Amino acid sequence: MAGAAVAVVAALGLTVTVGTHTAGAATHWTPGGGSATGHPHRALPPAFLAPAELPPHASSEWFAGPVTQGLPDPEPFCLEGGALPGGAGTYHRFFHTDYDTHAAQVSVVTADAEDARELAASLEKTVANCAADWLRGNPGGTAAWDDYGTVAAGDGAHVYGVHTSVPDSEPGVNLFAVGRSGTTVTVVRWAEMGDLGQAPLTAFKATTKTAVGKLERTAE
Repeated sequence: MAGAAVAVVAALGLTVTVGTHTAGAATHWTPGGGSATGHPHRALPPAFLAPAELPPHASSEWFAGPVTQGLPDPEPFCLEGGALPGGAGTYHRFFHTDYDTHAAQVSVVTADAEDARELAASLEKTVANCAADWLRGNPGGTAAWDDYGTVAAGDGAHVYGVHTSVPDSEPGVNLFAVGRSGTTVTVVRWAEMGDLGQAPLTAFKATTKTAVGKLERTAE
């Protein structure tokens, strides 16, 4: 349910989930019509976000790296280890500010619209499970997530938030958007120190709409 926060707490070796969502293991996606890494070659990547299209930062402008073919290194938090396919149809771009706030976008050109739909659904499931999956490797930590609902863009987009914290360390907050248009799927991750209450949700939804709206264009 959109707007229904779910907190997950690990204490004394026990994991307790509060809310209506059921967590599960991370999903590894393979396209329905081909091999695990088989994606059509595309001469130019889909258009990516520009720095000014990310949520404004109070004290810094945004800076962007180049659009690069292949999976990012490191892969985005919550989406490591096979959630995103590599290959000729995958592209990424990193963004940063002068402070701890940073972002990444990964776009995947799939074989057909059905593969794009399946990949988007798999990525949404992985992000929704991220807080619980993170706790399995971080006993004693705390994590929370929220489903912020859909955004009207392309063939659909969905926004989530994930918060993680360990004792004696700064907490981290992440916003994720998963969207698709035609045969292309994109994921945008925004992150900084803090909690879900301070995340720029309205601005990030605008970023989501822009990112998905660009998918059928090619990079300039």
